[in-house]
Amino acid sequence: MNPKEKIKEILRKLIKEYPRPKTALTFKTPFELLVATILSAQTTDVHVNKVTESLFKKYKSAKDYAEVPLDVLRKDISSINFYNNKAKHIQASAKMLIERFNATVPKTMDELTSLPGVARKTANIVLSDVYGVYEGIAVDTHVKRLSLRLGLTNHDDPVKIEKDLMEITPKGEWGNLSHLLILHGRKICQAKNPRHQECVLYDICPSRNI
Repeated sequence: MNPKEKIKEILRKLIKEYPRPKTALTFKTPFELLVATILSAQTTDVHVNKVTESLFKKYKSAKDYAEVPLDVLRKDISSINFYNNKAKHIQASAKMLIERFNATVPKTMDELTSLPGVARKTANIVLSDVYGVYEGIAVDTHVKRLSLRLGLTNHDDPVKIEKDLMEITPKGEWGNLSHLLILHGRKICQAKNPRHQECVLYDICPSRNI
């Protein structure tokens, strides 16, 4: 089975297990997803959703985030890992959106990654989940781990992993692949104790006997 055939089989099997793959982050607007994704770095989506439940009630727009005193915003997200930097990034991004993008979250990778605290992973999530635009594949810790275990890449660097996945995955499936690998990584292919006997990818996974 060549890499393109393998990725099709992975997608086919996982879509049966997770029929409606999407981000676990709760949001109603593009800006809310941008904020939630910035907060999610090295923090679980479950915890981010707990924080944003009250955060999104308090702040309704980029203008709200831009004008709030930074110390107040820090306090609002203080239970999140690296909250100091994340508060700075969120506020700086809100100001840049107002100044450069008419308070609208942009629809291109270059524009999104020009925002403070927004790297390719965050941009890919916003583009695919909000706008249905596929410029790349979001690579988080789950995607990285499963890509290596499944033999889809030999690289450790997320940018190189993304490039490898993009080369073998149909473009229309870029968003689905990321969500499916994340869902499967959380439920079955966990970091310390992968549940091989419950895995629908067991027969095509080169790490099953490791």
